[in-house]
Amino acid sequence: MELNVIYEDNHIIVVVKPVGVPVQEDKTGDRDMLTIIKEYLKEKYNKPGNVYLGLVHRLDRMVGGVMVFAKTSKAASRLSEYIRQKNVKKKYYAVVNGILPLEKKKVVLENYLLKNERLNMSRIVNPDEKGAKLASLEYTTLRNFEYNNKEYSFVDITLHTGRHHQIRAQFSHIGHPLYGDIKYGQKVNKVGENLALWSYYLSFFHPTKDEYLEFTFKPRELKNYDKIWSECK
Repeated sequence: MELNVIYEDNHIIVVVKPVGVPVQEDKTGDRDMLTIIKEYLKEKYNKPGNVYLGLVHRLDRMVGGVMVFAKTSKAASRLSEYIRQKNVKKKYYAVVNGILPLEKKKVVLENYLLKNERLNMSRIVNPDEKGAKLASLEYTTLRNFEYNNKEYSFVDITLHTGRHHQIRAQFSHIGHPLYGDIKYGQKVNKVGENLALWSYYLSFFHPTKDEYLEFTFKPRELKNYDKIWSECK
């Protein structure tokens, strides 16, 4: 796989993760982003032995988009702290089933999620349930459209928290599961459709410089992107 690097310096590397590639090694044994980037760094800089690469955040396997990795332990520590302090901004595009109102103001979704490790799913629960965690996001509906005789909405999402599957679970909860999401929208989606969720924007302070960095990479910038995104211009 050709690695799509959009920024790199001595401390960090920002790349575009393709859909279907795991962030780190899993039970499938498929090539993962950590391994791919380490091989890239090893070859580019002719490094002997193991290459350090810090994983500071994640994207689900079927979600593509912008990710940052740390090339030094100092950068990894500081970026992780920024994320804990909610000083890293993440925005996503998604296509959801059904028609959402075209309002100019942003809509806030707040729920409490509980992760089921065995099923690898999260569900909406009462706030007082043991292990429940607050999940918060806001979204704007950019357009409504029809695709293959079904109605969809194209939404722009800003995350306030980074809970497991929170976008997928929260939109399913309001009756608008994401296009292609079999786990949270099996009644309206078909097997074989790609999950229409893309991390298009990432911003944060550089871990070692007094500099604020912003990165944007939209689905249509890909050489081969899913046809569903062609309806979302």
